[in-house]
Amino acid sequence: MPSTALRVASFADLDARTFHDLVRLRVDVFVVEQECAYPEIDGRDVEPGTRHLWLAHDGAPVAYLRILAEPDGSARIGRVVVAPAARGAGHAGRLMVAALTEVGDRPCVLDAQSHLVGFYAPHGFTVCGPEYVEDGIPHTPMRRAR
Repeated sequence: MPSTALRVASFADLDARTFHDLVRLRVDVFVVEQECAYPEIDGRDVEPGTRHLWLAHDGAPVAYLRILAEPDGSARIGRVVVAPAARGAGHAGRLMVAALTEVGDRPCVLDAQSHLVGFYAPHGFTVCGPEYVEDGIPHTPMRRAR
């Protein structure tokens, strides 16, 4: 079985097919599976400071996240997603380790789906605000200070 390769790219370094496949994975899970009608294409993918990280198996993305550069100098991790057929293989954890290596010593924030707070805690994230509901899903703000 071919290995699952880690990829990191800015928007400028993504070819059209790869970007299409990454957005399709996000839409398939967040919009279709989770039934959240929201603007998946939010304009932040193309920002110069954004980094796209994904795991590809046989050339197809099976897990993805993006790192945004926030105006205050912190990093924001978001759009963490794993394809349904690839869940349970540790892909999200592998991406988080890679993302935190990219982030380095910068403070880092994310808005976890509340049922995943326990997933992010071992990566150094702590709850930093009250739970809120976005698109019908409870979320919890989390922060990793360095």
